[in-house]
Amino acid sequence: MSDFQPSTQSGNTFSIIAIVLGGVGFLILPIFLGPASIILAVIAKNKKEKLANVALAVGILGTTLGMILGAIVGAAVFG
Repeated sequence: MSDFQPSTQSGNTFSIIAIVLGGVGFLILPIFLGPASIILAVIAKNKKEKLANVALAVGILGTTLGMILGAIVGAAVFG
């Protein structure tokens, strides 16, 4: 017989992915990567991950600042 027991330890997988997407979304495609980051951060918060609040903050700030930066760059290039 096997004594294998699934781990009940909560990791930070969703939080870390959300932080990375939020950071990358700041510079590249914030309209797609930002909401994905926020959704993953909410999932992490529901799973009670330790870094969920950080991930949510990075997702929101990355999305908002990325869109503002995109608007500024777009106005400078095309305006």
